[in-house]
Amino acid sequence: MSNFIISIYTEATPNPDSLKFVLNKMLLSGSSVDFERGDDTSYAPLATALFEQFDFAQGVFIMNNFVTVRKQPDIEWFEVKSKISEYIKNYVADGKEIVGAIPEPEHVPSSGDSGEIVQKIRDMLDKYVKPAVEMDGGAIQFKSFDNGVVTLMMQGSCSGCPSSTVTLKSGIEGLLKRMVPEVTEVVAESEI
Repeated sequence: MSNFIISIYTEATPNPDSLKFVLNKMLLSGSSVDFERGDDTSYAPLATALFEQFDFAQGVFIMNNFVTVRKQPDIEWFEVKSKISEYIKNYVADGKEIVGAIPEPEHVPSSGDSGEIVQKIRDMLDKYVKPAVEMDGGAIQFKSFDNGVVTLMMQGSCSGCPSSTVTLKSGIEGLLKRMVPEVTEVVAESEI
């Protein structure tokens, strides 16, 4: 066991029901996982533990050095923030597994001769959109490009956020339309 001391602090997100818990330790590098209550969390022990420990937790998103927790709207953060912080800090300090092997995502083919366009879209998202969204405790994942329509999946604090539609339409759609003329619209993947 090392002498490394785990520290944690919180950051507000644009979604009033989500809070970002930031640690001084990398939890999941180069990938992310996003869960709603009731999802299969068997490969993400930290998410499983948070849902079991806190019945008001509605969503858990893990990426880089942070965990974003989304709560029920009728619970106030001042009532639960310190309990969640302490739980995550102790969980990580105890060396417990955060996320195991992540299942391969389902590949959605894009239509026609759009490989070059899809790469431009991905590059724009990686360079301009993802860093800003990650700072707000969320992530945006490219799903498909079909007949001018880009479909993105909103994760973490972006999922269910009141301002995510504005971000999607005013910010991301505007950027992609300017930089990739083949893009006519950007939509969020329908939640099932």
